[in-house]
Amino acid sequence: MQRSGRAVFSRRGIGDKMAENLPAIRECEVADSTADLVILGGGSGGYACALRAAELGMAVVLVEKDKLGGTCLHRGCIPTKALLHAAEVADAARDGDQIGVKSSLAGIDMAGVNSYKDGVIGRLYKGLQGLVSSRGITYVEGSGTFVGPNAVEVNGQRYTGRHVVLATGSYAKSLPGLEIGGRIITSDQALTLDHVPERVVVLGGGVIGVEFASVWRSFGAQVTVVEALPRLVPNEDEFASKQLERAFRRRKITAKTGVKFTGAKQTDDSVTVTLESGESLEADLLLVAVGRGPNTAGHGYEEAGVTMDRGFVTTDERWRTNLPGVYAVGDIVPGLQLAHRGFQQGIFVAEDIAGLNPATFDDSGIPRVTYCEPEVASVGLTEAQARERYGEVQTLTYDLAGNGKSQILRTSGAVKLVKAGADGTPGPVVGVHMVGARVGELIGEAQLIYNWDAYAEDVAPLIHAHPTQTEALGEAHLALAGKPLHTHG
Repeated sequence: MQRSGRAVFSRRGIGDKMAENLPAIRECEVADSTADLVILGGGSGGYACALRAAELGMAVVLVEKDKLGGTCLHRGCIPTKALLHAAEVADAARDGDQIGVKSSLAGIDMAGVNSYKDGVIGRLYKGLQGLVSSRGITYVEGSGTFVGPNAVEVNGQRYTGRHVVLATGSYAKSLPGLEIGGRIITSDQALTLDHVPERVVVLGGGVIGVEFASVWRSFGAQVTVVEALPRLVPNEDEFASKQLERAFRRRKITAKTGVKFTGAKQTDDSVTVTLESGESLEADLLLVAVGRGPNTAGHGYEEAGVTMDRGFVTTDERWRTNLPGVYAVGDIVPGLQLAHRGFQQGIFVAEDIAGLNPATFDDSGIPRVTYCEPEVASVGLTEAQARERYGEVQTLTYDLAGNGKSQILRTSGAVKLVKAGADGTPGPVVGVHMVGARVGELIGEAQLIYNWDAYAEDVAPLIHAHPTQTEALGEAHLALAGKPLHTHG
């Protein structure tokens, strides 16, 4: 099997190429246009593109109707992870006696939790505002409309650019006939709750659903997750789903998988959820966590002739739309809806416009982390996907019971490797899947292993500090290379 590598990294300095292209960039400063680049949307993809483009000498206009930083900073990644950290502290206080620390959980002060969460957001928001200001980016507040071929209108003002980037993000979806309001909420409302509900039904067992289920269980709520597909986190490897479901059972989180939701009715005191099986669930809140949709309606995309597919903007592998000079990044582009995906796409587009010819990347090489307890982290292909692509594969599962730091953290879980090719034949590791406390911190090395087509024999000689959880990755690759140490059999 040829070892070509998935990504090509030039050893030539970006600065050299940037210098070659600066004359072209300077020329457009005097062209008949407002800016070199106009960006519609100030979330992860939009602001990353703006910062990198300004760094490369372009005149940039950045349009945002809400707050700089978008969903990730204000209603997504950052606030949910702050809640998850508060949940981790609550669990540690509750379980202190188990490791000889005399502690107990007196209760959850949601005002204090929200103050902590909002403080984290506020500091990051202020820092981001400072960055955008310091780069000389023209920041425009208001709801923008794309006007083909190369302009965005905001509050009656038109901003024209040599290039336009569409980056309007996503919204929390619901189901047909299910109205959000009162005791039926999405993640947007869940982030601002001033109390801990006693009983919660979470509709959707994907990333958002299991993260909120984890938070509320740690805060003391009775939680039931309803997922129409046969397993939790259905986009992950089946191994990860089984590990998570087992952990949730130990935590007394009820998961009803393979059952469809049929309706919900609420009163002043409760909400009743009905399932296709005929079962009814009564709760204080119903969290609708059925995914996020592309925020493209009302922004003029279709009217301007942008090619769309089910509300998403379609692009080529360099995130160019069908219109010349118009790009799209982030959650409005089909694929993984991850802040770091949009962030990297934004950087890529800025460098592509500047003529630096950056290397493309695909979604398989993007690290994925679900921050519930225990965490789920993966990169590359699932076993099913690998079998479909390569025919024969070899898998290896290393239990965290053999890892010293995992024992110290009192976490269970495992690392699963998927190798292309049958047992005994050479082949790269094409999938890394991990479940356990803090395994999201291991995904950086896992990403390198996958994206550089590493073989188990390449990773096995690397020295991993002891005692760390990164040793689990090393031990798994030792075993896959045929020299297992802390494993039986």
